[in-house]
Amino acid sequence: MLIHGLWNRPWWLLPLAWRLRRSGFLVGHFGYPSIVGGAEGACQALVERLRGGPPCHLVGHSLGGLVALEALRRAPDLPVRRVVCLGSPLCGSATARRLALRPWSAWLLGRSAGMLLRGCRPWDGSAEVGVIAGDRPRGIGRLLAAVDAASDGTVALHETCLQGVAGYCRVRASHTGLVLSAEAARQTAAFLRTGRFQAGPGGEPGAPV
Repeated sequence: MLIHGLWNRPWWLLPLAWRLRRSGFLVGHFGYPSIVGGAEGACQALVERLRGGPPCHLVGHSLGGLVALEALRRAPDLPVRRVVCLGSPLCGSATARRLALRPWSAWLLGRSAGMLLRGCRPWDGSAEVGVIAGDRPRGIGRLLAAVDAASDGTVALHETCLQGVAGYCRVRASHTGLVLSAEAARQTAAFLRTGRFQAGPGGEPGAPV
């Protein structure tokens, strides 16, 4: 099941869904109002959606990864085996903090502000979690001087490094580009199947920074 991020809707992840279907996965979508509803409400709605259902995996882009992990933390009995977080600010977002400081931009975070600002606690759940980070620094975070070149342009690489995850991989993509990236989709499929990322052309999957 794919979970979108802030300001987005389920259709935003259609390119990733298409690639995962071609890799043999049955793909569903979870949508939520990220501004007016917020991440907290999304977590509860996701728990209700998954409880009592068949075993599945979760793939969350940006805020969607935080929603996935928080839902599993609240309901550890959910039938979720593996989770992939794509460009998720698991340790909190400097870009969100920069936006929150300005009256004219704080509203852009809506009711998801709290989760974006604080991030997640170290992971100790039963589901295996893999993180894919982009390292092409093009995005709103760079425009706001909230992140430097070691980022995907919106989320810094160090913000994606959460203690307790099972795997970590870097791909050459911006924050938005992670959804469009063939390599990100390939690595997502590999982790969902095996719990490990594959070696790329340059060698082993990238380590956290």
